[in-house]
Amino acid sequence: MTRFVLSRVAGMAVVLFLVTLFTFVIFFVLSPDPAVQICGKNCTPERIDQIRANLGLDQPFLTQFFTYLSGLFVGREYEVAGATVVCGAPCLGYSFQTGQLVGDMIVQRLPISATIAIGAAVLWLVGGVVGGVLSAVREGRFADRFVAGLTLGSMSIPNYVLALALQFVLVVSLGWLPFPQAVPFGDDPARWFLNFLMPWIVLAVGYAAVYTRLTRANVIDTLQENFVRSAHAKGLRPSLVWRRHALRPALTPIVTIFGMDVAGLLGGAVITETVFGLNGVGKLTADSISSNDQPVIMAVTLLSAFFVIVGNLVVDLLYAAIDPRVRTAARA
Repeated sequence: MTRFVLSRVAGMAVVLFLVTLFTFVIFFVLSPDPAVQICGKNCTPERIDQIRANLGLDQPFLTQFFTYLSGLFVGREYEVAGATVVCGAPCLGYSFQTGQLVGDMIVQRLPISATIAIGAAVLWLVGGVVGGVLSAVREGRFADRFVAGLTLGSMSIPNYVLALALQFVLVVSLGWLPFPQAVPFGDDPARWFLNFLMPWIVLAVGYAAVYTRLTRANVIDTLQENFVRSAHAKGLRPSLVWRRHALRPALTPIVTIFGMDVAGLLGGAVITETVFGLNGVGKLTADSISSNDQPVIMAVTLLSAFFVIVGNLVVDLLYAAIDPRVRTAARA
């Protein structure tokens, strides 16, 4: 098992290095000159050259890349307006537009994105699995057809349309929920829950529909396996057959997509955060794209890649815990 984990961690490090190199090429070689973006329209060539020198943009590509890479581990310094800005490890860069360290900007907004992602993930996982199992149990009956129609409709509604509709009905018309704000949990847990409930629902609806259909298909396939029929033939209770023999193998593919989906959302739910005005990583990404703030865009890209890769590692470890065949292969 230790060998299995070490091999996955080594692969994760290689992928992160390649992602860092790829994104660095895109944002610092193929994109517009950051020095020109900082200097503005009425700027002299001498001033642009000075900005490039202060930010290290006049160095060869490999020098810039390995300086950025070393900053992730040991930190680095920036010369800005005659002053030295110290960026501690992991240094994700310096925003040319806001004059802030990118790492500080992300740390301030990451809790909001994590709250939205984790809360929505709980909703769509529970709703998707329960709906899928119910649909599989009632295959071909009214409940199955009703769930199928509900999931199809949920998958067809864009997030921003659902967000605006819920906002109008629940906030403006009925007044049941407040307009979402980033309320700290420790200040008022009930108010925190009510403020994040609508973003959770908006983000979870589409995912829950996908999980419902996937769970239904997996459960139906598993029920046709010989080991399930044998369990019924032995006289085991139906609830025990469902829990131990049918549901567990049917949920194995759910683990894969759930880990990837949650990891991807930790990098920010752009549409949901933007519609509701929540200052998470997703809204930071949208604002940075509109202002062409390249260091912030690159940092968010690397952060999202990191979460996805770590999520993939966690999924592999869960597979080893759930499926004995993976543990056997890991020992080989």
